[in-house]
Amino acid sequence: MENQQVINVFLGIGMTVVGWFARELWAAVKELKVDLAKLREDLPIEFVGRGDHREDIRDIKALLAKIFEKLENKADK
Repeated sequence: MENQQVINVFLGIGMTVVGWFARELWAAVKELKVDLAKLREDLPIEFVGRGDHREDIRDIKALLAKIFEKLENKADK
């Protein structure tokens, strides 16, 4: 075999490996895109937003303050 043929064989094998690796990466990226899209759909359903959470906690604190006030007034009588 000539030197050029050896180089061509090794380059062919190398490019085959690089092509396979690129195809695997492409498939993984496509799968990640699908997972990310599903996460974007499910996230608002499964978790409470920060603003909603703060508003709810504020409401709970106001209710607790009213309860404690009533208890203090009850104990004074």
